[in-house]
Formats: sequence, structure tokens, C-alpha cells
Amino acid sequence: MLNKWKVFVATLIRGLGVAGAAYASEIVVNGSTTVLPFAQIAVERFAPAHPEVKISISGGGTGNGIKGLIDKTTHIANASREIKSSEIEQAKANGVTPFETAVALDCIVPVVHPSNPVKNLTFAQLKKIYTGEITNWKDVGGENAAIAVVGRDSSSGTYGTWQELVVEKGDKDQKSRVTPKAQVTASSGAMLTTVAKNKLAIGYEGIGYVDKTVKAVSVEGVEASLATAKNNTYPLSRKLYMYTDGAPAGDVKAFIDYVLSPDGQKIVTDTGFINIH
Repeated sequence: MLNKWKVFVATLIRGLGVAGAAYASEIVVNGSTTVLPFAQIAVERFAPAHPEVKISISGGGTGNGIKGLIDKTTHIANASREIKSSEIEQAKANGVTPFETAVALDCIVPVVHPSNPVKNLTFAQLKKIYTGEITNWKDVGGENAAIAVVGRDSSSGTYGTWQELVVEKGDKDQKSRVTPKAQVTASSGAMLTTVAKNKLAIGYEGIGYVDKTVKAVSVEGVEASLATAKNNTYPLSRKLYMYTDGAPAGDVKAFIDYVLSPDGQKIVTDTGFINIH
């Protein structure tokens, strides 16, 4: 149903012109591994028309991308969540004014091994699984076997959204935490591989990463799709962002404009995500 797209955390340097040629400007892009698949391709396709611009792009997680923006070591911070108020305060204290541009839509999809008979989970069930209250698949309609919970590291924007919308859902004090027995993965690609190799595992992925190596689980009876994301019926849909210091200008603006252009948005959909327009 969705494009197969596994992209592990990596650094890609793209720029055109003769090797060793000088560049008029350099753009550093860092952050979300969810945004990384279409952002990498956008860099490659943007480059031929802008040989004077050198772009380096890496996927170190949303938190690291925003930290780079705050530290002024990153020009564009890719993010799979909104910037936190505490991060905005840190940025302003360092003379940085975060500016948000939504570039795509996404669904966070619970995923299990293809052999798992479970097809749907409620918010309550997901919360209990991830906090360790439910530990056996038989309690949610599966086999009598222990659940292997797989999560993301805290620098991940997908982790932050999952924490807010699932783990802390219904909390008055936001104190619910993921079970310490959960296996922590460092990227979207690593999450997918971990679940694909374990018949008892459950994890969560951006829609663009979900492929036939895992099975997508619906949430509250609603399947993740382009349609359910755009009409807001899928309960774990979200926007994906690029953050800059102030409104984009110059070559940074040119690149973000390209991502938002028809060609750029086609890259978004071709990699399994959902266009913002």
C-alpha cells in the first residue's frame, strides 16, 4: 500500500560544479529521520539548477536538528514535531528566532510483524502496551505471547509525538512513561528492521517507511492513508516541518520553496508521505 523506503541515519553532501569548485553559499540541513527520505532527494534534484550552492544533509533526529538551529550550526532543522516552548526560549536567548514551515503531512503508524493477527488497537490499548500494563498479545486479540515493545530515542520527533498522543494520553500530569523494558532504536530505519525481525514486536513508524516487511495496525478502527490524514480522521496524523532562523531568505528560501513546489511535493508523495497542498 505504501512505498518501500528505508533510509538509515546518514550524511549526504550534494553540490554541483567541478570538483573543488568554490561555492557561493553552503546550507546545512539536519534533523528528523522521518523527513530525511524526501529531503535527501529534494537536495539532489535542487542541486543541478543551483551549482553555486553546497548542501549538506543529515538525519540525527528532530531534537538534534533543532539544537543545531539554536546553536547556529544548522540552517534548516527538519522536524517531525512542533518546536517546544523551551526550545524557542533557548533559541531566543541565543539570538535565534525559529520560523516554522510545514512541508508535508504524515501518519504515525503502529507496526507489527506480518504474522501477527492483530489488525486494530485502541488508544487505551496502545498506551497500556507502551507503559507496560499490557504485556501479552492475548490481551489485545493476539496469541498468548509476550509483547516486545520497540520505541525511539528521546531526540526523535516521532518519539515526542508518540509520547504526547499515546503514552501521556489522558494524563493530567503527563507522568506516564514508556516501559523500561522497551527496546530503543536510533532511527526510523532501525525501528522498521527491528519489528520486521521479531514476530512479537510492536513499534511505530512514519507512513513513508511502512512497507511489506511489517504490518500496519489501524488505530481506533481507522487506517492510515493519504485520505484519512488529509481529512483528519486518522487520529495519529501530523505535519512535518522545516525550521529556520527567521523567515527563509536567499538560497535557504529557494530550497524550501522547491520542497513546496509541485516537483518537491511529488517527491514527498513518491517517498510514501503526504503532500501538504
